[in-house]
Amino acid sequence: MLYWLIALFHLIIMPVAAVHALTCKRDNKAALGWIGVIFLFPVAGPLLYYIFGINRLRAKAKLFTGRRFPEGRFGYERATRAPSTAPDPLSRELPRPHLAVVGGRATGSPLLAGNHFTPLINGEDFFPRLLEAIEKAEYSVVLSSYLFSDRGVGGEVIAALARAADRGLPVYVLLDGVGTWYSLRRSVRALRRTKVHLALFTPPALIPPSLDINMRNHRKIAVIDDRVGFFGGINIDPRHMVDDPGNPEPTEDLHFLARGPVVAELRRLFERDWQLVTKRPIDLPEQSTPPEGNTLCRVIDDGPHDNLNHLSMTLTGVFCAARERIVLMTPYFLPNHEMVSALQAAALRGVRVQVVIPEKSNLRFVDWATRNMLWELVLWDIEVYAKPPHFAHTKLVVVDDHYVMAGSANLDARSLRLNFELGVEIFDAELASHMRAHIERAIAESHRLTLNELDGRPFWQRVRDAFFWLFSSYL
Repeated sequence: MLYWLIALFHLIIMPVAAVHALTCKRDNKAALGWIGVIFLFPVAGPLLYYIFGINRLRAKAKLFTGRRFPEGRFGYERATRAPSTAPDPLSRELPRPHLAVVGGRATGSPLLAGNHFTPLINGEDFFPRLLEAIEKAEYSVVLSSYLFSDRGVGGEVIAALARAADRGLPVYVLLDGVGTWYSLRRSVRALRRTKVHLALFTPPALIPPSLDINMRNHRKIAVIDDRVGFFGGINIDPRHMVDDPGNPEPTEDLHFLARGPVVAELRRLFERDWQLVTKRPIDLPEQSTPPEGNTLCRVIDDGPHDNLNHLSMTLTGVFCAARERIVLMTPYFLPNHEMVSALQAAALRGVRVQVVIPEKSNLRFVDWATRNMLWELVLWDIEVYAKPPHFAHTKLVVVDDHYVMAGSANLDARSLRLNFELGVEIFDAELASHMRAHIERAIAESHRLTLNELDGRPFWQRVRDAFFWLFSSYL
C-alpha cells in the first residue's frame, strides 16, 4: 500500500509542483532550483516547495485592498504596474527633479510636501525620543517591529505602552511572528498581560497550519497621535544601546523622527499591515497632520505582493540617474544583477561610488556570500569598505548630496523580494549632506577592499564563499 501511495505522489504531486514552479517563478534560476529540489527529493522536495516557495500573502492582501491580481500569476513573482507614470508636479521644485521622477514612476506614490526629519543615531538617540512620545500620547499609539526584546530598554518600551493603554488610549503593536522567537517570545507574553492590542505577522504554527515562514514583516514603524512618527532600521532591542558597557553585542543603526504629512502615510501603512494579518480594520481617531517643514519625501511600500520590486526598481533607477556620487551603507549586501549593473554603469560614467559593509556581521554566511561577488564592483573602481566593529546595521543611501533613501530594507534578495519593507525617499540637500558625513565617518575607520585581497583568499575560503553565494536569493 505504501508503495502505491509513493507512486501516486510521484505521478501527481511532483509534476503539479514542478509546473507551478515553472509557470510562477519570475527568476529562471529560482524556477530551475525548485524543480531540481522537487525531483531530487521525491517527498521532501514538494513539501519544501509548498512551505517556502509559494506566496500565500498575496491572496490575503486581496481581502482588504479589493485588487484583483492576474489569475495564474500568484506567488511573489510579479508586481502591479504603478497606475500613473506622469511626473509629480512637486518634483519641479527640486534642484535635481530627475531623482524624484524615478520613484514616482516605479511606485505610483506621490511626493509629500511639508515634512521634517531628524536623524537618530543608535538607541541612545532613538529610545528616549520614542519613550517620551509614548508618555505624552493623547490619542493613539501604533508600533511595528521585527525584533522586540523584553530586556533593558525593550522592557521600558513595554511598560510605556502598557501605561498608555491604561490611560484609555488605543495602543496597537504588530510584531513579526518569526522575529519574536529571537527573544523566545517573552515580549509577546509580557504585552499580552497588558491592555495593548497585539498581533503577530504570520507566526509559524502547526495547528491551525500557518506556513508563511519565508516572508517576514521587517518594517519598523511607530506613530503617536498622528503628529510624530519614527521609522528606520532600529529594532526594539537593547543591542542598539551602543554606549552601554554591559552590551555584549553593540549594534549601530539609524532611525528617523518624522513630522508632517508623512506621519499619516506611515500610519496608513501600519493599518494595511494590521488588516492583512487580523482581517479587521483599526478603529482610531483620525488626527490632522499639518505641515511642519519644507522637505519633500515619498513613502515606498515594498513587499512580496503587488508592491514587489518597488524599492529595487527605485534604487536601480536612481543609481542610473546619479551624476556625481553614490554612497551607501548596508549590513547585508547581496544586490541583484540589475543593481550591480547600475552601480557599475555609474562608475563608468565617472560617478564616485562608495559602499560600506560590516567587516563582520551577525550572519557570517551572508558575509561569505558577499565576499564572493564583491570583485564585480571592485574591478570597476567602485570603493568597497569593510567597517570594523561595532556591527553597523545601518541602511542608508545618499545620491548627489540631494537624495536620501532610508528605511528598513537591506540590499539583498531577502529584503528586496521576500520581506515587507519600508523605504522613504527624502529630498533635502542639508539632510543628505549630514547623512553623507555620517557614512564618511564610518569610511574613515574602515578598510578598503582591493581586488588583490579578494583574489588572494585561500582556496578553501573561496569554495566556502561561492557555496553560500549559491543561496544568496534566500539568505
